Amino acid sequence: MKFGVVIFPSKKLQDVVNSYRKRYDPHYALIPPHLTLKSAFEATDESAKNFADKLRKIAEKTSPFSLKTAKISSFKPVNNVIYFKVEPTDELFTLHSEINRELNDENTEYAFVPHITIGQKLSNDEHSDVYGSLRMTKIDHEETIDRFHLLYQLDNGSWTVYETFRLGKE
Repeated sequence: MKFGVVIFPSKKLQDVVNSYRKRYDPHYALIPPHLTLKSAFEATDESAKNFADKLRKIAEKTSPFSLKTAKISSFKPVNNVIYFKVEPTDELFTLHSEINRELNDENTEYAFVPHITIGQKLSNDEHSDVYGSLRMTKIDHEETIDRFHLLYQLDNGSWTVYETFRLGKE
């Protein structure tokens, strides 16, 4: 089974992100807008329970933190992904590295760039047009993140929550 660890932003930010995703992201129907903390990985149901225990401990010692988005950016030329850039914070990087260390994965495919995808799998021309029209858009949003989620992938390709972890002491 495939698992992943994400932060879901507030409904307010999800609505803004979805206004773009429904046009530019073929994964729109499979998962809500999110910030990936741990990319998809294969695991058994048994090892997922073990991961959940480790994630619970990480969440307990992590305080809620601020998430800010200010602009739209792109990963081109690496790939044609357009995203809301999330301002990097020490708390976010620490959470990401602890999760990846606990789940024994130091060899991630890409460096951690906090973001919320709004468009992907675009042709070069589509990417150029869409990014050209969006890149000057100001996305001035700030919210407090107080939880993250372990997800698993269903047979139809969509993702659902396996367990939610609240930050700080309960």
